[in-house]
Amino acid sequence: QVQLVESGGGSVEPGGSLRLSCAASGFAFSRFTMNWYRQAPGKERELVAAITPLGAATYADSVAGRFTISRDNAKNTVSIQMNSLKPEDTGVYYCKVRLALREYWGQGTQVTVSS
Repeated sequence: QVQLVESGGGSVEPGGSLRLSCAASGFAFSRFTMNWYRQAPGKERELVAAITPLGAATYADSVAGRFTISRDNAKNTVSIQMNSLKPEDTGVYYCKVRLALREYWGQGTQVTVSS
């Protein structure tokens, strides 16, 4: 079955960096756009970044220039490098894929940016 497993979250001071990874299995990874979402406390889940099968990336305005999404189709992983982190980047980060008419989500990984 489809599985998405995120890793790499943690606590960091403002200005710091973190790299999140999502290991995917159970589907033809290289054929699908992969997405990173986040949900801050008390807020709705929002799209952070997406990457197409050929590597074209899009970003939310709030993270453009600070975050970089990438994928390794040989290893079935998608990652996001987060630099210059701000307190407002705090939240649970999720990996998501849409297959046909169904969406699949990972369990999420917590990112906390605080001094």
